[in-house]
Amino acid sequence: MTTTNTKGNEGVAAMGIQENERIARAALARLLEPQDSVGLALVKALGAVDALGVATGELAPGPSLEQEISALLMGEGGPATWPGLSASQRRWAPRVADLAPDRDLETMRRMGGRLIVPGDEFWPKQLADLGLQEPLCLWWRGQEQPLPTARQAIALVGSRDSTSYGASVTGDLAYGLAQRGYTVVSGGAYGIDAHAHRGALSGGVASVPTIAVMAGGVDRFYPAGNEDLLRAVSSQGAVISEVPPGSAPTRYRFLQRNRIIAALASVTVVVEARWRSGALNTAHHAESIGRVVATVPGSIHSANSAGCHRLLRDGGAVCVTDVGEIAELAGAIGETHSAEKDVAAAVHDDLSLEDLILLDALPLRSTTSVEKLTVVAGLSADAVRAGLGRLGLLGLASSERGAWKRAKNA
Repeated sequence: MTTTNTKGNEGVAAMGIQENERIARAALARLLEPQDSVGLALVKALGAVDALGVATGELAPGPSLEQEISALLMGEGGPATWPGLSASQRRWAPRVADLAPDRDLETMRRMGGRLIVPGDEFWPKQLADLGLQEPLCLWWRGQEQPLPTARQAIALVGSRDSTSYGASVTGDLAYGLAQRGYTVVSGGAYGIDAHAHRGALSGGVASVPTIAVMAGGVDRFYPAGNEDLLRAVSSQGAVISEVPPGSAPTRYRFLQRNRIIAALASVTVVVEARWRSGALNTAHHAESIGRVVATVPGSIHSANSAGCHRLLRDGGAVCVTDVGEIAELAGAIGETHSAEKDVAAAVHDDLSLEDLILLDALPLRSTTSVEKLTVVAGLSADAVRAGLGRLGLLGLASSERGAWKRAKNA
C-alpha cells in the first residue's frame, strides 16, 4: 500500500508558489517603472503571477478588474480617473519582449546578491507604510542580515555639492549614530550621501551599519567615482534597488527611490540642501508617511543651507545639531509606543474577567459580529453588547457599521 506525504507535498507546493511569485515580481520590476500606480494596483488586486499575465496580455482581465483598480487608486489618493487597463497594456507592451527574470536572477546570483520580496525573512516590513507605493521587490547586494527596523535606522541626506561644513557635520553625525548602533541610510551619491556612508562604515557596530538605496541597478555602482565606497557598503552593509540589474539611474528614478530611503528610517535628517534640492523630496516623502523630519542649520549666507532653512521656516522639520538630539527623536517614537502600552496595561488591570475575555476574543484587523463573539467568548449576547459598550468607552474596541474589532492600542 502506498502512502502519500501530504505535508511534504504541501510544503513543495508552497515553495513552488513562492518561487513563482518571486519570478513574477522580478519580471514586473523590469516591466513597470517605480511607482507605476496602475501596475501596483494590478498586483495588489490579482497577485504578482496573474498581474504579470494580464500586463503582458497572456491573461484576459476579469469584468470587474478595472473597477477594482479604480477603487485601489482612489483609496490611495491616486487619480479619480485613469485611461483604463488597455492603455496601460499598450504602454507596457514595448518592454514585454525584454522580460527575462531568470536571467536577472542569475545575474544577481553571480555577483553574490539576491532578490527579496514582501513576505521574505529579510524584507523590511516598514516599507508597508508606503501603501500602494511599496516596492514590488528589492535587488540586494550585502550582508546575510535582515535589514533594520525603522526604529533602528536614520536617514542622512543632502546636496551632492556639499561644502566642507556639510561634509564635516555629516561625517560626525554618521559616525556618532553608527557608534550608538543605528543603521545610516542614504542614496550613495556624491556629497552628503557619500560622507554619511563613510562615517557609518568607520563607526558602525550594527550588523548592517549603512544602506545605500540606488536609483539604478545594483550590478553597476553609480556614480563611478563612488565605486570603491559602494563596494565597501555592499561588503559591510547593503546596497539595494527596486529596479533590476542593468537599469539606468535616470532622474525620475532618483526621485522615486527617495521614498524608500524615507520609509526605511524613523528619522530623515537633511544636513545640507539647496532651495530645490532632491533631499527635500526625501523629506516630503518622510513627512507624508508620518516619519520625523529633522534638519541641520547652516549659515544664512550659504546657498547649500537654503533648503534646510526652508524646511524649518515651513514648520516641516525639527532643528538638530548633534547625535544626541537625533537619537532622542528616534527614541521618542519607541517611547510613545511604550507609553501607549503602559496606559493600555493600566486600563486592562481594571477590567472585569468577562471584559478581558471579550477583549481577547476581538480580532485586530477584521471586524466581527456580536453573534460570533458570543461563540468565541462564551458569553451571552446581552453580556457581549454590554461589554463592547464598556470597551468602546475605554478606547479598547471600535465599531464599524455595527461590527467590532480591537482598537490598535488595546
